[in-house]
Amino acid sequence: MSETLESIALAMVATGKGILAADESSGTIKKRFDAINVESTEDNRRDYREMMFRTTDAMTNHISGVILFDETIRQKGADGTPLVDVIKAAGALPGIKVDGGAKELAGAPGEMITEGLDGLRDRFAQYYKIGARFAKWRAVINIGENIPSTYCISTNVHALARYAKLAQEAGIVPIVEPEVIMDGSHSIERCEEVTETTLIALFDALREQEVNLEGCILKPNMVISGSTASNRAGVQEVAERTLKVFKRTVPAAIPGIVFLSGGQSDLEATAHLGAMNKMGPLPWKLSFSYGRALQAAPQKAWAGKADNVPAAQAAFGHRAKMNSLASKGEYSTDLEK
Repeated sequence: MSETLESIALAMVATGKGILAADESSGTIKKRFDAINVESTEDNRRDYREMMFRTTDAMTNHISGVILFDETIRQKGADGTPLVDVIKAAGALPGIKVDGGAKELAGAPGEMITEGLDGLRDRFAQYYKIGARFAKWRAVINIGENIPSTYCISTNVHALARYAKLAQEAGIVPIVEPEVIMDGSHSIERCEEVTETTLIALFDALREQEVNLEGCILKPNMVISGSTASNRAGVQEVAERTLKVFKRTVPAAIPGIVFLSGGQSDLEATAHLGAMNKMGPLPWKLSFSYGRALQAAPQKAWAGKADNVPAAQAAFGHRAKMNSLASKGEYSTDLEK
């Protein structure tokens, strides 16, 4: 079968499968390793990620793709096999994070803009040759007093659409990630309002730049109370409000929505996804693209020691399976035992 943007996008949201986000920047993975007293060397980073990519049952049955950092997509495993080939052998698609990170937005205190468009066309050509078939670009939308501004939202969605068009030109499926950040004391109602405004602007920008929606995946936040809100909404309310916003804003042409976990605990992220999928049928597949919510347990179990690899792989396999069940609407907290 010929590889098209549409066929790749559908494979990314195959039933019961989601995406492992293993694209932490050098700074982020150092923080994660500091927490388990492991030095963040190139070999340690490789060993840790390779351990997950070689968790056969989890990768083959529950993971459709892996988002990689520039360093990782070029690395070889301990036996000399390129990590891209390890991922492909497990039946998953290699992907690549291409944005240059969020920086302060000029003239807009407390707001961010994602950089990285310069030279992106050439980088896409190189990543395609290495084996990447999808990519990710994250925009950061903060909630605070009088923010986000229209200026912040419009500049970020314009950049997301430019990235998406360049990705598709290279034969790479873009994941567009407009993350309304959970940090803050805002209510779930405020998160709902900002998420809806952001998604309306995003799809306007994607249409303006003639991005093929059937060959594009959305990676949004859930509609959720701020992390320090005094009265945080429960699982059912999060599920209902999130789906209400998506039904208003996300075209049915989008093949799938893969959530970021965005500061939620492992169990929260799984429970919210499961609750939404019990409310089907829905116009799009709803699955996961989790980083920390898939990795926190295996990271802790591994702790940088080769002897701990089986326990770490078991922990990763368990979280992948729980989220796979959630993506099919078959999850319950009893299964965690």
